[in-house]
Amino acid sequence: MANCVLSDAILVSQYISGNEVALSHLINRHKSKIYGFIYSKVQDKDVANDIFQDAFIKVIHTLKSNKYNEEGKFLPWVIRISHNLIIDSYRRDNKMPMQRDKEEYSVFNYMIDSSPNIEHYLVNNQIELDIKKLIDMLPEDQREVVNLRIYEDLTFKEIADQTGVSINTALGRMRYALLNLRKNIEKNQIILND
Repeated sequence: MANCVLSDAILVSQYISGNEVALSHLINRHKSKIYGFIYSKVQDKDVANDIFQDAFIKVIHTLKSNKYNEEGKFLPWVIRISHNLIIDSYRRDNKMPMQRDKEEYSVFNYMIDSSPNIEHYLVNNQIELDIKKLIDMLPEDQREVVNLRIYEDLTFKEIADQTGVSINTALGRMRYALLNLRKNIEKNQIILND
């Protein structure tokens, strides 16, 4: 069997067993989605490249130390790692902003109360958890389309190909998923803004 058709779980298992090439297959398979996700959040190629590399350093460390237990959900796991690294980068940059254009520096430029940022992060984190719970309440076919579109960033054509349905069916499932999400938000009186 060629490596290009091996599942992520098999490639992870092979890498853990010592096959270094398996990791490069995983990286090549998912790099555009992972890098695209990172870049969409940071809007800076250098920062995106740094975070991408840091994400895979964490992936390697976790796999080598036998702490990986995502059971076939490699891409969402790496996206989650990347997301956390983006937040870390954002926090770090906001605490110590770069003052490249100014010749004069003042200690007051760095004395920023970061509590609203932490509060904002916590609120957003809670919103994300609420949304995931709402998505889990959807029927399986709708939940699958939402997860593939939002969390794996697939196009509707890719979703149609992966799920074996027409593009119109994939679009219809997304439409019904959004309607059901709105109903559940109203029914459960969930507030999705900060």
